[in-house]
This record gives sequence, C-alpha cells and structure tokens, in this order.
Amino acid sequence: MSDLSVTSDIAVSGMKAQSERLRIISENMANAESVGIRPGEDPYRRQVVTFKNYVDKQTGAEMVKVDKVVEDQSPFVKKYAPNHPAADAQGYVSMPNVNTLVEMMDMKEAQRAYEANLTMVQTARDMNSKVLDILK
Repeated sequence: MSDLSVTSDIAVSGMKAQSERLRIISENMANAESVGIRPGEDPYRRQVVTFKNYVDKQTGAEMVKVDKVVEDQSPFVKKYAPNHPAADAQGYVSMPNVNTLVEMMDMKEAQRAYEANLTMVQTARDMNSKVLDILK
C-alpha cells in the first residue's frame, strides 16, 4: 500500500469519526426541548462523543474512531411551568442540559474537521494521479 493510500485511509477515519459526532450533535439539537411527561421524569440528557486513536494492523498507521458516546452529567436547568404535566410540586420542570449555542459551536468544529480530512483525501488523490501521469 502506498503512503498516499495510507494518508487517505487516515483522513477517511477522521471523516467517519466526525460524521458520527455530527449525528450525535444533531440528536442533541433535536432534543433540546424534550422533557419528561410525568413529574419526576428526567428530560433528554445531552450526549457527548469521545474519540480513540488506534493503530491499523494492516498499514501500521494511527487512525481515529469514536470510542464511545456518553451522557453529559451536567445538571438539568429548572424552568417554572406549573401547568406542565412534568412539573414538580413547586411547579418546576427539568429541562434538558443541552445548550444550543454550545451545540452549534461543536457542529462548526466537527464540520471544519470533516472538511480538513476531505481536503486531505482530495490532495492525496490528486498527488496519486500526478504520479501516474509521470509514469505514463
């Protein structure tokens, strides 16, 4: 396997990891207002992606993948809504611990990382093509 192919494989592993991260961020955004339906029921809890480096046995290259998706243990925000079915005895409803501004920033970061890896794949492909042109 050529170094350029390995470079592409590394970048593709990064793209896959960032794609999974984007999926989790979109789930967080979609559930930013998802609350329980009964008193005492927890709302949606934000999910966070962790990454893990690993060595590809075939190429010996260091790759990246999603290690796990874990729940953010930060506290829920209480919102006064005494008429809500999930309101506690004091009239407060636990809201998800999702901050849409943080999610938007995470989404931009994941998007930029994905695009950087895509650029790397395209560059490696272009370089490979030029090498083939020279060998003709």
